[in-house]
Order: sequence, then C-alpha cells, then structure tokens
Amino acid sequence: MSLRVIQVSTGNVGVHALRQIIESPHLDLVGLHANNPAKIGRDAGELCGLGDTGVVATDDIAELVALNADCVVYTSQAETRPQHALAELVAFLEAGTNVVATSMVWFIHPPHADAWLREPLEAACAAGGASLYINGIDPGFSGDTLPLAALTLCQSVERVCVQEIFDYATYDDAEFTGISFGFGFAADDDPPMILLPGVLTSIWGGPVKLVADALGVELDEIRESHDTWLATEAIDCAMMRVEPGHVAAVRFSVEGIKDGRSIIAMEHVNRLTAAAAPDWPYPPDGRPGVHRVIVTGRPGVEMNTHVGLGGIDLNEGGVIATAARVVNAIPAVVAARPGVLELRDLPVAQAQGLLR
Repeated sequence: MSLRVIQVSTGNVGVHALRQIIESPHLDLVGLHANNPAKIGRDAGELCGLGDTGVVATDDIAELVALNADCVVYTSQAETRPQHALAELVAFLEAGTNVVATSMVWFIHPPHADAWLREPLEAACAAGGASLYINGIDPGFSGDTLPLAALTLCQSVERVCVQEIFDYATYDDAEFTGISFGFGFAADDDPPMILLPGVLTSIWGGPVKLVADALGVELDEIRESHDTWLATEAIDCAMMRVEPGHVAAVRFSVEGIKDGRSIIAMEHVNRLTAAAAPDWPYPPDGRPGVHRVIVTGRPGVEMNTHVGLGGIDLNEGGVIATAARVVNAIPAVVAARPGVLELRDLPVAQAQGLLR
C-alpha cells in the first residue's frame, strides 16, 4: 500500500523532493504547499517538469493538515523563520502526520537543539503519536553516516575530520546561501549570518556531539573558527558577480575539544570558481566538490563522496541528494516510534522503490 505524502515547498530542494514523490511507486502525493503566489493553483507535476497529477498547490497549511497524510516532506527554508516553521511542524505532528525535513538543521542531533524548539516538537510528537526526522547532505549525511561508517573500520581513533570542499559557483542561490555565507561582501561589511558568534556551533555542533557520543566521549568544549578570501579580480558565476576586494571564498571549522586537543572537526571550504582561494584545500582528482571523512588512527580511514555524475552538476546533485535523503527515509520514519528521531533511530537500509 502506498504511503500518502504531502510536499511543503517547491524551492531548490523541494522541487526535487516533489519529483521523487510523484515518481515513486511506494508514495502517493496527496497535497502540496507553495508560498509563491504564482504557483498557487498549479498542478504539482507542472511545477517539477512532469505531467499532471491532479494535486494542485495551496498556501493553506490547515487544509493540508486536514488531509491526515502519512507523512509530510518539509523542505521550506526555516532557519530564518524558526517560529513560523515551528508552528507549521507542530500542527502536522499534533494531527498525527509524521514529518521528514531538510530544514531546522539543529535537529540533526536532537539533544543539541535549544529547548524552546525541541520541547514543543517533542510534545507535538507525543500528542499526535507521530515522528519527526531532520537530515540532509551537509549538515546530515556527511556528519553522521560518513563518520559512523568509517569508525566501524577502526581499532583505535585519534581524530575524526569531516569536510565539505565545494565550488558553489554554479549554485544559483544568492538570496539565501550567498548572503548567509557572505559571498560578495566587502571586507569591512558586517559579518554574514553564518559567521556571527555561535551560529556555526549551533548548526555543526550537533554533528560534532553525535560523533562524540558514538565514541563514548564527553567533550570539554566546542570551538569555532573561520576565514574569508577576497577576490583579486572580478568573478562572474551563477551565484553572483564578485568584485575585486570582496568575499569569494569562505572556510570554517567547528571542533570538539578533549584534554586540550581537537578530536572531532566539521570543516567547510566553499569557493566561487576554482580560481578563488588557490592556497586552500581542493577536492581530490580535479573534482569540483567532495564530502569527506578522514579518521586518523589504526588503520586510518578516508572516505570521499561525490554527488553529481553522468552530466549532473555537483550543486544540483547536492540539492537532489538533500531531498532524497529525507524522501528515502519516509517508510522508516512512518514505521518508527513516535518522537524526534535521528539517524541512529532508523534502519541502515533506506532505498525502497529506488530501482528504475
């Protein structure tokens, strides 16, 4: 029997989630939410490049809650509107509708989330007997599946380092990613959202704690650091135009400290074109991007993940993978115990219905 699913949002990630739901033999799209007035009333298939489905987009959350679907795929951007997103998630969960989501990334490791967010969602899950699971590619896959898999190959561990090294030049998302990372900012501008004190830790501190918990280690502290690279000449790319003297690359790290040394790190190097920050690390083998874990220890392990093969651009591959990460989890989340879940609460295999 197919699971009845609602898609919330049709943006960069949501459009790929919507397409996967429609194409899946095990999922039945029954509702669609969109915020853009130009999309209201249009067929879901039209909005993702497929044929008509009979499901049209609405901006009425209450109408969708009343459908009593098995699951909602929530890809609406929430980090800049947490109160609004929280209210929407609570409404679905209290009604007994399970939720998988790519936003609210504080919940990659739920104990890390602030109580003002976590407690209402836990209460809503309990009231509705529903489950909530939040994940993605980064934060998400790179900080939970990759390191946890690598650690199973080790006899002893000295340090775990997770990296995203990505060229964002082909990612047409200046309004959120560009502004959040500070691309195009002048050297004397106020720092972007992501580089304000504590923000990096709020997002990537959860995966650091998740790995520490898997190792059975209590961290002494979490430290964050960052750096930017200013363009020496103009850079034109899909993300934006960056003038000389403005930010064209960002690197940062969130590290778990034990006994005075860094034992777990979540690192990013994000640039606009390969010409930016030439002295910073690049992906291996001339590739434009990698999600990687390096475990220093015995025997020592390195695992590299590349998305976007067969002509698919790496940044499109990243958003497809982000959507797939939660859509693939729907059957497991529907079958799981009620509550706020993380990766370790779900079965390893989450691939039902993928073979084409």
